[in-house]
Amino acid sequence: MRLLRRALGALPATPAGTEVTTVRIRVLITLSYGEAETGSVEDGLAHLATANALITALPDGPDAVSLRAIAKDQQALILHRAGRTAEAIALHDESVRLLEDGLAAGAVDTTTLSTALMNRGLTNIAFGLPEAAERDIRRTVELAEAEDLPLMRAKAYGNLGDLAQMTGDAPRSLRHHEQAERTFRVLAPDLVARTRIDRARVMLAAGLADEAAKHLDEALVVLRRRRVGQDLAEAELARAAAALLQGDPSTALELAGQAQRRFRRRGSTSWAELAALMKMRAEFAATHPPAASPPHSADSPDSPGGTSEVVLPQVEGFFLTSARRPAAAVPSRPGRTAAAHAPVAVTVTVPRGAPVRPGRRATPARAAKLAERLTSVGLTDEAAVATLLAVRMAIRRGDLPGARALLDRVPAPTPITPVDHRMLRRLCRAELAVATGSPAAALREAEEGLAELGRVRDRMGGLDLLCGTAVHGRELGELAVGLVLDHDGEHGGDAGRAFDWLERTRAQVYRYEPLPAIDDPVLARRVAESRSLSRAVQQARLDGRPVDELEARLDALQNEVARLGWHTSVWGRPRPVCRVGDVLPHLGDRTVISFVTRGDVLSAVVLSTAGATLVRLGRAGEVFELTRQLHADLDVLAPDHLAPALADAITESATLRAARLDDLLVAPLAAHLGSRELVVVPTGELYAVPWNALPSLHRRPVVVAPSATAWLNARSARPRATRVVLVGGPDLPEAVGEVGGLRAAYPDAVVAESVPGVLEALDGARLAHIAAHGEHVADNALFSRLELADGPLFAHETARLRQAPEQVVLAACSLALSRIRPGDEALGFAGALLASGSRTVVAAVSKVGDKAAALTMETFHRLLAEGEPMSHALAEATAEAPLRRPFVCFGA
Repeated sequence: MRLLRRALGALPATPAGTEVTTVRIRVLITLSYGEAETGSVEDGLAHLATANALITALPDGPDAVSLRAIAKDQQALILHRAGRTAEAIALHDESVRLLEDGLAAGAVDTTTLSTALMNRGLTNIAFGLPEAAERDIRRTVELAEAEDLPLMRAKAYGNLGDLAQMTGDAPRSLRHHEQAERTFRVLAPDLVARTRIDRARVMLAAGLADEAAKHLDEALVVLRRRRVGQDLAEAELARAAAALLQGDPSTALELAGQAQRRFRRRGSTSWAELAALMKMRAEFAATHPPAASPPHSADSPDSPGGTSEVVLPQVEGFFLTSARRPAAAVPSRPGRTAAAHAPVAVTVTVPRGAPVRPGRRATPARAAKLAERLTSVGLTDEAAVATLLAVRMAIRRGDLPGARALLDRVPAPTPITPVDHRMLRRLCRAELAVATGSPAAALREAEEGLAELGRVRDRMGGLDLLCGTAVHGRELGELAVGLVLDHDGEHGGDAGRAFDWLERTRAQVYRYEPLPAIDDPVLARRVAESRSLSRAVQQARLDGRPVDELEARLDALQNEVARLGWHTSVWGRPRPVCRVGDVLPHLGDRTVISFVTRGDVLSAVVLSTAGATLVRLGRAGEVFELTRQLHADLDVLAPDHLAPALADAITESATLRAARLDDLLVAPLAAHLGSRELVVVPTGELYAVPWNALPSLHRRPVVVAPSATAWLNARSARPRATRVVLVGGPDLPEAVGEVGGLRAAYPDAVVAESVPGVLEALDGARLAHIAAHGEHVADNALFSRLELADGPLFAHETARLRQAPEQVVLAACSLALSRIRPGDEALGFAGALLASGSRTVVAAVSKVGDKAAALTMETFHRLLAEGEPMSHALAEATAEAPLRRPFVCFGA
């Protein structure tokens, strides 16, 4: 902008011919965008008004035609960014018509027309016209390819990414944004941060809050340095959505407030109202913490009506992560941008969990007024969200007639209504049904809503996206499960119905039959680079050299690998969720225990051939804390050469905690279990329990499955392969003998050591035994790894084998651990194998010594060779020292 102002000053003050006037017009048009972005929209439009007056004085000809069209396009762009999208579309139509005529007459170049088409396309996206938008953007791509305009093509791909997000195709959207960013890194680095905002919005729509937050934090550093007002405010607003999804309403409130102030300063009224909606969502989440009490209607004996509070199963703030941005909410990538920007305020960082400012409370009246303002600026979709927030507030105040009246104002969803908006509407209808004493109607809403969410999940590619999608149905699922559990507890009702609802709401990623992987050479190269860089980091640590720079490069590379993994085709074919009637015929001499929490109450639905029973177990917080403590004890106890005094002390502590867990988790179920084999479906922290270490489960076969549906699918798979694979990693003295000893049991086994050889051998194997050091990576579970001779083998790689090995034994530390996402979606090394089609995975839930692992495996494989099933063999192999042998059998 400084350069542009100097340009105006350098031009003659009085008219000096067509050439000078044309230059002045071009400078004013370019300056108008910069003023609108960093100052105010009106200042930008004032420069355009001056430019238009000068254009009328030009003689007729190609320059006049081109400049008139460009000015209209720039005015449309500024109005669109300010939220005046209907006006913008009309101006875009005029601009494109003029430029098409000019191109046909040879008076306009391809770049100018491409820019106008692309800008009109993104405005159509914002206005909810996907077909028109795609026509414009596809035409832009064709023109850019024909004229070799790589930057224009990249911008168009970015807009195709926005379009795919609008229509709910997250993998395609992420793929297009990745294509755009690759070009921007080389030709337009300033646009990389803008693309990261776009990609983060897609991640939020897919429920990947932590990943989105990381991308946005990187973008915010750049945007604050560059002082890009609009993009900075948009990034802050998206980061607020991520904070809310992470359960941090105070940070969401502060960031949304900052964004709102920036939008107001530049005159972006629509965007400012969008920020106001985010603030209200944060206020609602902060002032309505989750309720532990059971639901009851307003006219029940406990709540005699009037203005009394209505307690609902789940009252957290709804996570709006719209897949469709409203008018003025789609970023433009103009060909004419400013070079410098005016100062903006410094961001205030709020500690996570800090309290919301006193006096800020969301009310139905405030939400309803916000809905009116959103409607007045054309944000009808967001107005519906504000109205639905008002509905939830009214229900909690006991104003059920008011809630119903507000709900009646919300229009029915359209084909492009984002799934999170659909889930919020379902949730409001279900909550109102609960409050008015109609639980059956609430359950119908939940059932239909979760079915809608399932159809969205079916289109996802990559395990991360499949798992993340569950967040949008979390509250609806918890409400339904809570209703069923409370009804069963009060009336001795149907525990089988509780079992069915648990299956509907948990670990859906494991019900897919994986499709064959599609080769992606770029992804393969990046994974190989990650492996090499991981080795370099390890070597630098051993040598005592600084690793900060190497770790930063590795982190960036692994983020890229994760993104590339999200771009794949759909993960697999969905299989139906199992119900009690589907599971019972396959139980035989087994019992399924499905754990569930409701508030701080832990319960178990026990399913055997005798039927289903619901048992209340006690405080979930106590059980989860004991699980964490036992896990910590086992990690300390793991080393082979622990000092005897320390080993004795830790053993005593672990023994007491295991016994207490046994009392809380198993003893109350004893009458329903008999001596049968157990299929355990955990929840939350219970994924880390070493079940055979609990005293009453010594030597009892136990299988852990993400859901009964996953167990039944794994059990029903027909064994086809015969190949056995043996893998020994480096720096494991006991493992050398372990693998060597197994050669006698499996004389025809394939032995592999390098990553390529192991992956080739694993593909289609019957049984794979891998003895190697392993590490669970909590914040990026698909980069949990096994250390092999030439570097790490990542869970990410095993998840895309063409045919996963049927049975896998991981004689390594902690590779049974998982990152637990909403809906009990567990993701880690063992989970990646199960989701990819492995029937059974044996792995440790904590650290394990080399000697203990080798002794366990020696007994385990001997029993397998004698014909014992895997769970039976493992129960016997861990029985001699269960606290030092924390292996668990997963799957079937």
